[in-house]
Amino acid sequence: MATWTGDELSTIGYAEELELASRREDGTLRPPVTIWVVRVGDELYVRCMNGRSGAWYRGTQTRRQGRISAGGVEADVTFADAGPADAAVHDQIDEVYRTKYRRYGANIIDGVVNPGSRDATIRLVPER
Repeated sequence: MATWTGDELSTIGYAEELELASRREDGTLRPPVTIWVVRVGDELYVRCMNGRSGAWYRGTQTRRQGRISAGGVEADVTFADAGPADAAVHDQIDEVYRTKYRRYGANIIDGVVNPGSRDATIRLVPER
């Protein structure tokens, strides 16, 4: 499985927002959505505030492939499940969201650090 380079991890992990476009069944890209991204260790994660019912999240489940762009880095990716059984990873992701986006306040951050959003956590895996 491919991994991110150190520069990619730093750049994307530091970026305020990420543009994510998922692939339709015919391989074309959907229009991109702007979302928050966090880095935990050597992995990058995104979450859907609307849980698994969110439109963009459902789009990532069609082919589990797409393209992201953040901080000048553009990459084709696979959308992998973060693993709902690993509570420790989700706790770390929650903490990074709270730290990185704290200026938005708890009301906003709570949108991505709740059980529904945790269930809609995607690990971004580069396609090389």
